[in-house]
Amino acid sequence: MLRSSSGRRFQCCAESDQVSLGLADTSCILMYRSWLAVVRLALAGAAFIVNTVLHTLPLIAMALIKWLLPVAAWRLALGRVLVLLAESWIAANSVLIEKLTPTRIVVAGDGMDRLQPDASYLVLCNHQSWVDIPVLQHVLNRRAPLLRFFLKQQLIWVPLLGLAWWALDFPFMRRHSREAIARRPELARADVQATRRACRRFRDTPVAVMNFVEGTRFTDAKRQAQSSPYQHLLRPKAGGVAQVFAAMGDLLTGVLDVTIVYPHGRPSVIDLFAGRVARVDVDLRWRTIPPGLLAPGDDAPAQAGLREWLNALWHEKDQRIERRLATDSSGGD
Repeated sequence: MLRSSSGRRFQCCAESDQVSLGLADTSCILMYRSWLAVVRLALAGAAFIVNTVLHTLPLIAMALIKWLLPVAAWRLALGRVLVLLAESWIAANSVLIEKLTPTRIVVAGDGMDRLQPDASYLVLCNHQSWVDIPVLQHVLNRRAPLLRFFLKQQLIWVPLLGLAWWALDFPFMRRHSREAIARRPELARADVQATRRACRRFRDTPVAVMNFVEGTRFTDAKRQAQSSPYQHLLRPKAGGVAQVFAAMGDLLTGVLDVTIVYPHGRPSVIDLFAGRVARVDVDLRWRTIPPGLLAPGDDAPAQAGLREWLNALWHEKDQRIERRLATDSSGGD
């Protein structure tokens, strides 16, 4: 019995040692991955900062020269040089993402074959993360005109980037709350006029006007707060689209309907730099603008038609996201 008891004790000790070794190996692997993420984050962050400084300083200098030029043709020519600098900046960022992170950006849809760098588009996309912007730039850079976003006025104070956006004629908007507009209705007209002024600046050069029509980044809490009828999207707002159509609808070749899906959850920019974003799926669809929407009036039927068209796009987009997430959860690629 003593031998049997001793043998059992030896066996138990051996199994315990194996478990301990297994836990130690797992701990070492997790520690290695953690340090690797920190190193990758530091390298990628430093590389992106250096790339930004190297491109934005000449951008800002040339924009000041452009502002001082007295001849419109000279300003237009220098504006094209500024776009080339911006495209170089974006291309370098894409290379850094490709080389320093494991992220794969997979593009599907019929829109890629329709892109032209000398045409003008309205780009509509769902909004989940700040990562959306480098993803969109990666997909469209040098295939479509330079993306221009409508930015909040406060963002002009972002170091270097704010001045770079100003140099590239990104429109800065003063966003007013519903409460402020209710107290001062003239603020709504000011927003409309500012949007139209911004769009008029794009009439002399090809442009891809980017509009996150949800107005903010998606979260489940925001979806529930606004009682959104969609599972993966917030309600789209038609006002900005209406103003773009009214100001430059005759120049738009079409609408680029972009859907971004993060199969493993919505990431932050830090997640991207740290190598924690394995894959991003981008679906790019070409949409013809219905003729009745190119210059929508302010009357109720015209606005209702625009909202109906936009809601239909959003319904399709929501279903597309659901199908992609379902495919991923079932083990598909």
